[in-house]
Amino acid sequence: MNLKVLLPGFVTVLLLCGASVKAQGFLEGGRVTGNFQLDAQVYKADSAIGAYEVEEKMRMNAFANLLYSNGNFNAGLRFETYLNPILGYDPRYKGSGVPYWFGSWKNEQFEITVGNFYEQFGSGMVLRSYEERNLGYDNAFKGARVRFSPYSGVTLKGLIGTQRFFWEQGPGIVRGLDGEFALNDMFDKKGKCKTRVTLGGSFVSKYQPLEEIVVNDTSQLILPANVASWAARFNINRGGFNLDGEYANKLNDPSSVNNLIYKNGQSMLVQASYSVKRFGVIVSGKRTDNMSFKSKRTETGNSLDINYLPALTRQHAYSLSAMYPYATQPNGEMALQGQINYKIKKESLIGGKYGTDIALNYSRITSIKREAADGESTFLQSGTLGYKSPFLAFGDDLYFQDLNIEIQRKFSSSYKLLISYMYLNYNIDVIEGHPGEPMVKAHILIADMTFKFNQTNALKIELQQLYTKEDEGDWLQFMAEYTIAPKWFFTVSDQYNYGNPDQDRRFHYPTLAMGYTQGSNRLSLTYGKQREGIVCVGGVCRNVPASNGLTITLTSSF
Repeated sequence: MNLKVLLPGFVTVLLLCGASVKAQGFLEGGRVTGNFQLDAQVYKADSAIGAYEVEEKMRMNAFANLLYSNGNFNAGLRFETYLNPILGYDPRYKGSGVPYWFGSWKNEQFEITVGNFYEQFGSGMVLRSYEERNLGYDNAFKGARVRFSPYSGVTLKGLIGTQRFFWEQGPGIVRGLDGEFALNDMFDKKGKCKTRVTLGGSFVSKYQPLEEIVVNDTSQLILPANVASWAARFNINRGGFNLDGEYANKLNDPSSVNNLIYKNGQSMLVQASYSVKRFGVIVSGKRTDNMSFKSKRTETGNSLDINYLPALTRQHAYSLSAMYPYATQPNGEMALQGQINYKIKKESLIGGKYGTDIALNYSRITSIKREAADGESTFLQSGTLGYKSPFLAFGDDLYFQDLNIEIQRKFSSSYKLLISYMYLNYNIDVIEGHPGEPMVKAHILIADMTFKFNQTNALKIELQQLYTKEDEGDWLQFMAEYTIAPKWFFTVSDQYNYGNPDQDRRFHYPTLAMGYTQGSNRLSLTYGKQREGIVCVGGVCRNVPASNGLTITLTSSF
C-alpha cells in the first residue's frame, strides 16, 4: 500500500495519542466515538443467471470511523479495507489504508479544517463532495477549508484541495468560495417579518495542467488549464409556502464526457412547495446543459465529480419499482416533477379510524433541444462549440417518465396496508447504453401488509408485480419478514422472471435472510441469488452483477 495513504493515519493517531503528559491531559478531557461496518460475500457459481466463478470465493468491504472531540477541537480518521472489493464495486478500491483523516477547530466565528472533508455549495450544482457507500462513491476533498461567520445571518466558506481517486488523489486542484446571506437575521433581528429570504452565491474553479491533443488525425486542441463556474441561489419562505431556486454556469470545459466541445455549460433548478394540515404539494423543474464538471478531464465514470446534478425522480424503496432507476444525464436534460400528499381525515368513512395517506407523484425527463451552432453544420464535433440550445425548449427524446400513486391505511392497531401503482417509461438506450433497444413501458403493482401480533412479534408481507413487453418481460416478487423486536428478524423472498421472452431464462431468485441486533451491534446473514441490474441514489448509479451465495453484514457503533 502506498505510504502516502497510510502516513496521514499514523500522524492522526500520534496526534490523538499524544507524545507528552500535556497531550495525555488534553485527551482525557475529550470524547472518542466511532462506528464499524463489514460486508462480505461468499460466492457460488451459477452460470445460468450470469454468476460466474469468483477466484477468491469470498470478497469483503469494511471500514471503521474514529472521531475525537474536545471542546472546539475535532479530529478523526477512517480506515478502509477491500480484500478484494465486492463484485459491483470498482476494482481500483482493492487494498487497505487510511484515505480519510482530518483535524478541525472552531469558535463563534471561524471553523478551520485541514485534511479530508466533504462540502456542498447550495444545491451542489457547482460543488458537492460526499460519500455514498452503497454506490462505492467518494469524492472527498483533501486540502483546507475555512468557514467564517462575521455577522449574524452571514456565512462565508472557502476551500482548496484535490479529490479522492480511490487510493490516490486526482490530478486537478479545486478552489471554491461560497457566501450565504439570511436577510432576516441580518436586518430583522426582532423577527417582525413573516417572510424569510436567503440569498447565496458560489464561485468554483479547477486547475489541471494545460494539455494539447490531436483529434481526427488533423485537429490539435488546446484544453484549458483553468475552468471556472459560478452559481446564484435564493430561498423564500412564508408559513407553509417555500420557493427556492439556483442557476449555475460553467465556462468551456472540453472533456471526454462532452466529446471535447467548447460550449459553456449551465443548469437551473427551481422548486416550490406548499403545505397545510393534511395536504402538501411540491413542484420542481430542472434544466441541465453540458454540466459535467470533473477535476480530471479524461475521466468518464462516477469518479472525480466536482458538482452534483440531482435527479428529479422519486427514490423508490421496493425492488420492482426500483428496477429501472434514472441516471442523471449531465450532457443535457429537461426535468419536471410534482407530488401531492393528502391525508384523509381520521374517523371518516373513507379515512377510517386512523386516517388514510395518499401520495401522487409524477416525473418526466426529456432531452434538450439542440441546433447547429452558428457557422457550424454538425453537432458535437470535437473542437467546436458543439451545438446551441434554446434555454426553455424541450427536446423530442423522452428519457424517463414515472407516474405513481401510493395509498397507506392503518386499519387497526395490529394491521396496516400499503398499495401502490406505477407506470414507467424508461429509455434503456440512453440510460443504460443499450443502443437499438425499445423504450421500456412497465406497469408495477405493490401490496405491503403488516400484521402486528403483540408488542414484539410482527409479520410483514410484500407482493410485487411488474408487467412489461420489453427488456426481460414480466416479474413477480414475494417477500415475508417475521420480526421479534428488538433483536431478531427472519426473511424469505423470491423474484421470478416468469415473463422473460426467452423461456430458458425464466429464473427464480430465492433469498433467505436473518438478522440479530444487540444494542448498537447488528449482524445479518443473507443467502440466495441476486439478479443483474443497476442501483441508483440521487441519479448516481453503479452496476450490480448477478450473484449467488452468502452475504454477511456486521455493523457496530460506540
